[in-house]
Amino acid sequence: MCQHHPVCPTAAAADREAARLVAHHPEQGWSLLCNGVLLFEDTGELLPDGKVVAPRRPSAGVGVIAA
Repeated sequence: MCQHHPVCPTAAAADREAARLVAHHPEQGWSLLCNGVLLFEDTGELLPDGKVVAPRRPSAGVGVIAA
């Protein structure tokens, strides 16, 4: 699918999010990468084979500054 040089990571690769954007729709909350991965603004993903990658949200207390 990817015509870039160097070739973008596949949808199965750990760094799949490094693939180039094919379509970007921030008003709808999603982007399509050249490896067929749909990225959602909540960090969830839909892989080309239909598998869902749950959003990666920070754990409670991470990045929170105590008053």
